[in-house]
Amino acid sequence: MFTGIVTDVGRIVETEVRGDLRVRIATRFDVNRIDIGASIACDGVCLTVVALGSEPQNWFDVEISAETVSKTNLGGWGPGKRVNLERALKVGDELGGHIVSGHVDGLAEVVSVRPEGGSVRVTFRAPETLARFIAPKGSVALNGTSLTVNEVSGPEFEVNLIPHTQEVTTWGEVAAGDKVNLEVDTMARYVARLREYD
Repeated sequence: MFTGIVTDVGRIVETEVRGDLRVRIATRFDVNRIDIGASIACDGVCLTVVALGSEPQNWFDVEISAETVSKTNLGGWGPGKRVNLERALKVGDELGGHIVSGHVDGLAEVVSVRPEGGSVRVTFRAPETLARFIAPKGSVALNGTSLTVNEVSGPEFEVNLIPHTQEVTTWGEVAAGDKVNLEVDTMARYVARLREYD
């Protein structure tokens, strides 16, 4: 489990197809405090650490199945790409965002990006099958970042990115046409399921 509060921005060092996709990610995390088999959310996707190292910089390797590649934007990863990272939640950690599983539901497309005061207003288009789980003032995880939904119109929804979020995540680089990993709020999914039995 995660909170959607990004704690590092990593950088893809290399990718290799070995049946599955294997990726090396440079990080500022202390790799001496990461175990093989640990879960790290990488752009919102819960991935398992399969190797670690510290030369020439701290790094960890993950393996990504073809199924995960098909459902996320990870297939477009290449050397130099920056990715949002979050270590798994520990008992007693502050829950600053919302409960995020790291199981991406689908891809949302960035429709527009426009300045609004010191912030940036971003409009996304969700897949029709997921749009019903997105509500004004609700939460979504986009590329692993817990964000509050401002407005919803059909499959489109808007979020506001404050300067701090743009600085400490990859959201400062967002552009129209980007495809981002979308995880809807788990509570919204259960409420919708329960309503099917009303």
